[in-house]
Amino acid sequence: MKLKKNELDELAEFEKDLKSLLKKYRTLNDDLDVLKQVLEVMPDERAPFSFRIDNLGLETSIIKVKKIACKALKGRGVNSGLRLIYACFPEERKIIFIELYHKNDKENEDRKRIADHFK
Repeated sequence: MKLKKNELDELAEFEKDLKSLLKKYRTLNDDLDVLKQVLEVMPDERAPFSFRIDNLGLETSIIKVKKIACKALKGRGVNSGLRLIYACFPEERKIIFIELYHKNDKENEDRKRIADHFK
């Protein structure tokens, strides 16, 4: 039996985040491809890899991925400091990438961006 994969989509702001980070982390597209393969079949939160962001006042499941391996950050493994925020719609088998950032560039996710797109 073959598992049905989740459909992946991304916000325009996510594309800008990625484009900006690619200047610093050249392997990021390949690194994200690996992560996408995992999320296509296992989109749920899985500590310590990822967790649901609470207190947003939304019914949509918003998940933050903390453990992203990035080859451009040699020797760091999954402790690269990169963060990915996405919305998960299990019934529709759909994932929408919201935000990508490095923890040194900003402390937390853009809650306004999340609210603007998922209210």
